[in-house]
Amino acid sequence: MDFQAFLITLREALEAILIVGLILSYLTRLNADKYKKWVYVGVILALATSFVVALIFQVIFTGFASFGSEVYLKTGIMFASVFLLTHMVLWMKKQSKDINGDMQKKINAAITAGSISAMILHSYLIVVREGVETVFFFAAISSGDVTKVFQSFGALSGLLLALVIGYLFFTGTMKISLKAFFNVTGILIMFIAAGLLVQGIGVLQDLGKLGSLYTTAEGKPAEVYNIVHIMPEHYQDEAHYQRDTGNDVMISGQIGLFMAAMFGYSHNPSMEQILAYIGYFALVFIWMRLIQSGKIFRQKEDKLPAFSKKTPVNN
Repeated sequence: MDFQAFLITLREALEAILIVGLILSYLTRLNADKYKKWVYVGVILALATSFVVALIFQVIFTGFASFGSEVYLKTGIMFASVFLLTHMVLWMKKQSKDINGDMQKKINAAITAGSISAMILHSYLIVVREGVETVFFFAAISSGDVTKVFQSFGALSGLLLALVIGYLFFTGTMKISLKAFFNVTGILIMFIAAGLLVQGIGVLQDLGKLGSLYTTAEGKPAEVYNIVHIMPEHYQDEAHYQRDTGNDVMISGQIGLFMAAMFGYSHNPSMEQILAYIGYFALVFIWMRLIQSGKIFRQKEDKLPAFSKKTPVNN
């Protein structure tokens, strides 16, 4: 969970920091520094809203738990997060084509109209989108209890690193391709999404809410294979295996737990889990190819800036 929280926080926070930073840089170039304070107001309001959303999430989860129905909430959050995580990656891939140009158009419109509210709203929507998504993803990886994530070092480490990268970007002290950074983190996040999809299907099958193409004699979903002796997906499975057989596993359940959380690993998956895992990446790959070919979004020159000493703000 710590690494998942780290990666999600790093990605979401960095997106917000970069776009807000570009807004502030552009205002400087326009000699419109008087609007900067309203950008900060929007950011602060967005952070407050994200905190309230996290609080509401926790209250709702506690309410479901009191009725013994939290498993349904957890499953719903998992499937919703699969969609949102995937959308986040694809959205950034699309927006990176002209992220600077789109931002400048909105800022120019706000300054031309002299609209303080538009400046606040623009910065607010940028940050609140990332903040609310982060809360939702935290709920997914923590099975609904977002306080577990806030108490871990993963989220804090991700935020601190995002701030450092953002600082290095705008001071021009480091030259790293942002496009490459978002591509790599995007791939890792898609693995997290695929893992949540597999976990959600497993939960539904355990509850008897989802059948299977491959069943046991009792009609229950059957495991396609079982390699718990090689690497159990949880340290508790390792303890059970050692207790039942008296043998040790080849790879620790702690590593299996990380692989399960990060890549959707299961030592005894059902047919539906395997098909869903493969199908997810197939669909995402096709969708991304369509984006690249311009069949979904019209192709534009890649405007995503890189870390450099002379980072351009204007197109």
